[in-house]
Amino acid sequence: MENLKISENEFIKSEKTALVAIDLQNGIVNTERLPYTGAEVVEKSAKLVNAFTEKGAFVVLVRVSSIDGKDMLKPDVDLKANHVQFAEGWDNYVPEIAKGKGVHTITKRQWGAFYGTDLDLQLRRRGIDTIVLCGISTGIGVDTTAREAFQYGYNQIFAEDAMTASTKEEHDYVFKYIFPRIGKIRSSEQIILSLK
Repeated sequence: MENLKISENEFIKSEKTALVAIDLQNGIVNTERLPYTGAEVVEKSAKLVNAFTEKGAFVVLVRVSSIDGKDMLKPDVDLKANHVQFAEGWDNYVPEIAKGKGVHTITKRQWGAFYGTDLDLQLRRRGIDTIVLCGISTGIGVDTTAREAFQYGYNQIFAEDAMTASTKEEHDYVFKYIFPRIGKIRSSEQIILSLK
């Protein structure tokens, strides 16, 4: 996917911007992903976490987890997810991003990172009006969080090469039809170079 050209005067204000990394945890990263592997997304996301941390920007790590399975959504749907027995530590953040200092962590029980969490509260109390999103999965956790953020009025930047999906088609669809309508699409490198 082609990245949009960043203008020379476009920059990201670190004091007004948060990095929100979605579901970069053992049980999600270590599954088959496209168009990028979980390892590729972790590598790019870790660079973003480090760059944001160095600039003193707010970093939020989001994970999905369950206490006993009863706290997860279970609506009646046509395409049911396969029942999976989660291995011990499946919901632990991957080590490459878990070591970030001063990051805020959020545990969610559904696809999006806003509903039922303190994400909006933490962003508003810090005067943040822009979020940079990365993580897995493009068409589920990242997309749902992005739509929620759009409805809350946040500016958004999507790190295209720091997210991936179950299929290339899912990833490409969201980047072609959804994300350009609710934010800006950039590469992780462009984001890091624009961070001031």
